[in-house]
Amino acid sequence: MSLLSFFKGYKYFGIAFAVLCIVIISIIYNVLNVKQPLPIWSPAQINAEMVDSTIQHKKKYHKIADFSLTNQNGKTITQEDYKDKIYVADFFFTTCQTICPIMTDHMYRIQKEILRDDEVLLLSHSVTPKIDSVAQLKKYAKEKGVLDNKWNLVTGDKKQIYELARKSYLAVKTDGTGDQYDMIHTENFVLIDKKRQIRGHYDGTNPEEIDRLLEDIETLKSFGGS
Repeated sequence: MSLLSFFKGYKYFGIAFAVLCIVIISIIYNVLNVKQPLPIWSPAQINAEMVDSTIQHKKKYHKIADFSLTNQNGKTITQEDYKDKIYVADFFFTTCQTICPIMTDHMYRIQKEILRDDEVLLLSHSVTPKIDSVAQLKKYAKEKGVLDNKWNLVTGDKKQIYELARKSYLAVKTDGTGDQYDMIHTENFVLIDKKRQIRGHYDGTNPEEIDRLLEDIETLKSFGGS
């Protein structure tokens, strides 16, 4: 048998083997790249500086508490406005000249990405509610391109905002001046799922972290938002 005849005899076997290899490699690739669910964060897993001492031990079943605050249009905003929604929350104040402008720009970027996504909303809480009146929030919202149907800037009772920050979102530090409701906001963006659970903390001043946050939103959606 000539060498040419030998190779002709194994031609179809070689093609079939190559196709089989491609199929196997494709299956392995898809298995390894299946999206994994995001972790559910509890107070015990978060930097203790951000968590009220009364719940630092809590390891599971943590959810965002009910709330009632006022947005840039004078409308009362409660947990019902975010029912069955994925949302990104943060804490800021309108007169901040350090990290807030960067955070707001990045929240605006998220707003652009979710513009036509009915599943996702944004929520920014003022840590200086006495200064950030409805009129002040409205002015800030206009300057920053906030869309009322996607993004609420909220003010209200300082004690409630403090407790939301420290006992629900686990996202701010205490001021340490003796005023039990004084707080220092951080750069944290917090991703909340449809069951009001924390699914991630992100540095709101870091563009790469915003990329990760947007990817995690898609991951959450792929699991039905929870």
